[in-house]
Amino acid sequence: MIDVEDLTFSYGKDKQALHGLTFSVNDGEIFGFLGPNGSGKSTTQKILTGIIKGHNGIVRLFEKSILELRTQAFFQKIGVLFEFPYLYTNLSALDNLHYFASFYPKEQRRDAEELLDELEFKKDFLKKPVSSYSKGMRQRVSMARALISNPRLLFLDEPTSGLDPAGAVLFRKIIEKERKKGTTVFLTTHNMLDADLLCDRVAFLSNGKIVALDTPENLKEKNSDHRIVIDYLYQGGRSRKTIEAHEIKAGIPFAYDEIISIHSQEPTLEDMFIQYTGRGLT
Repeated sequence: MIDVEDLTFSYGKDKQALHGLTFSVNDGEIFGFLGPNGSGKSTTQKILTGIIKGHNGIVRLFEKSILELRTQAFFQKIGVLFEFPYLYTNLSALDNLHYFASFYPKEQRRDAEELLDELEFKKDFLKKPVSSYSKGMRQRVSMARALISNPRLLFLDEPTSGLDPAGAVLFRKIIEKERKKGTTVFLTTHNMLDADLLCDRVAFLSNGKIVALDTPENLKEKNSDHRIVIDYLYQGGRSRKTIEAHEIKAGIPFAYDEIISIHSQEPTLEDMFIQYTGRGLT
């Protein structure tokens, strides 16, 4: 679906944003592009969606060069959720969606009201201007805008930004539902929970370079110290022991009356990001 080879981009003489990125995204995959602000995530997405030009290297989508793809047919195949909502604030949610839907063939469009209902948008705001919406409500309309055309390729930039925990869970379910339909998802984010729960593979980006690329599970497993923490009761007291994972094959290697919990000490995806890049996510 997406093939990128040796992609570079500069905003000026001394402002090189991307340094030779190479990666691919398979059909029907959720691919996470992870990094802190300023790492080159949004620049890469803007190149892939044809918004900015002037890059060097090879960029192919749908098996064609992006240089050949800036056509109406291409833009009708993709959906984009930008980090900051691009909506007409004097129009309502429905008016915005009906306007944006008009750029696509009728047989491709989804029903705007049904889509907003799926996104749990407040019905009493359907015809009120966007200027009266909260950030979370605007994010729901922006997601609806990205989905209104039933895209084959979906670009999501910080999709859960501005959402409360329940809203974030809802968005993750909707993204997973899109993938089950066969939609390919390119997810740019610095939210490691979203990436860990959703992505088939992730790329860690730092200072315009990919420093790691694998499944979240493999990245964590490769760097695990393979230890297990056991909380237990023994002779009326509560205790905790840390043992090597292989020790548990023959059973719990110490006396206990009751096991309370057993936890692996697997690192988090955020731990891995910091290890590979030496930077936090903000």
